[in-house]
Amino acid sequence: MANMNPKRNEMPTQSPEERAHNFLEVALGYDEATAIDEAMRCLNCKNSPCVAGCPVNIRIPEFIAKIRECDFEGAYDIISQSSSLPAVCGRVCPQESQCESRCVRGIKGESVGIGRLERFVADWHNAHSEKAPQTSEKNGRRVAIVGSGPSGLTCAGDLAKKGYSVTVFEALHAAGGVLVYGIPEFRLPKAIVQKEVDNLTAMGVEIKTNMVIGKTLTVDELFSMGYEAVFIGSGAGLPRFMGIPGESLKGVYSANEFLTRSNLMKAYKKEPITPIMKGGRVAVVGGGNVAMDAARSALRLGAEKVYIVYRRSMEELPARREEVEHAVEEGIELMLLTNPVEILGYNNPDDKRDARNGFVRAMKCIRMELGEPDARGRRSPVEIEGSEFELLVDTVIMSIGTSPNPLIKMTTAGLDTNSRGGIIVEEGSGATTKDGVFAGGDAVTGAATVISAMGAGKVAARAIDEYISNKK
Repeated sequence: MANMNPKRNEMPTQSPEERAHNFLEVALGYDEATAIDEAMRCLNCKNSPCVAGCPVNIRIPEFIAKIRECDFEGAYDIISQSSSLPAVCGRVCPQESQCESRCVRGIKGESVGIGRLERFVADWHNAHSEKAPQTSEKNGRRVAIVGSGPSGLTCAGDLAKKGYSVTVFEALHAAGGVLVYGIPEFRLPKAIVQKEVDNLTAMGVEIKTNMVIGKTLTVDELFSMGYEAVFIGSGAGLPRFMGIPGESLKGVYSANEFLTRSNLMKAYKKEPITPIMKGGRVAVVGGGNVAMDAARSALRLGAEKVYIVYRRSMEELPARREEVEHAVEEGIELMLLTNPVEILGYNNPDDKRDARNGFVRAMKCIRMELGEPDARGRRSPVEIEGSEFELLVDTVIMSIGTSPNPLIKMTTAGLDTNSRGGIIVEEGSGATTKDGVFAGGDAVTGAATVISAMGAGKVAARAIDEYISNKK
């Protein structure tokens, strides 16, 4: 019998007062009884609109039906047929704007907690199942994957299921891409990512770390080693800055560097190998999920006060609402309709006169108001004359976007990119302008969501299989 409660089951979380001082996961997950009760809210719609909203087309009503039957492993089997990273997606996928936005229950109430149920199923499987991942008989064909982020891991998993010998080349010393260096432990525990990576290696996927393609090896050299196709999923790790005075001061970070030092290099430990500036007053410039991650990490690293400085209003704030709410609950202050124009510095703690070099002293900002909509329909922010003020801070973190690293393009003849540095691909296949080379995820689109990158990896895997199968 369906549960017609218009509200979904709440996700239990650590209290704001407690979690603001640790890196443990904030959301604690459903227990079995809560998951079953939430699954009862699904109407099992005949046309399944939620599936159309999922970039990897998980058969959502089917896996939820298995939860209702208490067949949690059966639910996992259904999810894993479409997704190689269910425990990850259940945590970081923006379901509210994808599958859950299509849920019929959302018309007169709250949609079914699809993401929360996916997380529950994946966590249950990881805690209870000892079943080895399914392996396929090798077909004798080899594919190279550049990058071990969401798109690369998804492409690798799908190809391994088809019998390909797959090697993943990762530039850093740990596999997982943005999942390990970008998303903080309190949102995505690294043990979860490692479990998903281990599942792929158990399927026969080989992962080689400390391999910078474009420097250690080129794409052409991969072909000379016997790989018949190459998938580029190297992400978008090149940070953008505003180009304002003072960005070279000590204490100014890109969000990428700040989060990499904290997440991958464990800078939050007492004696870190890779240090990071801790304490004081921190301003994070930007309003996306990465900005929220950086701000909340800075708070946990001991900041006395953390500001999110964003030039538009709350309505335009691009971060997930859940992340914004968690940040505000933890004491982070949103400074909306505000934009930096200069970062001010001093030479040393005993001499706080303005300096072009040295340490951050303050950030000069200007108030904004919203004007006419831009080309994307967003109202353009306009400066309010005479509204400048100084915000006293010790650290500034720039989180205004990233673009793909040009290294692969620079070392690969015939690989075309667009004006933003993204690799140009054929829609529906991920094929690039270079024969045998495919690409997807942030390396193509610029910074986007984990699930969209996974969808691109799935598309490319199908196209690579067709490409190699048609080779003479």
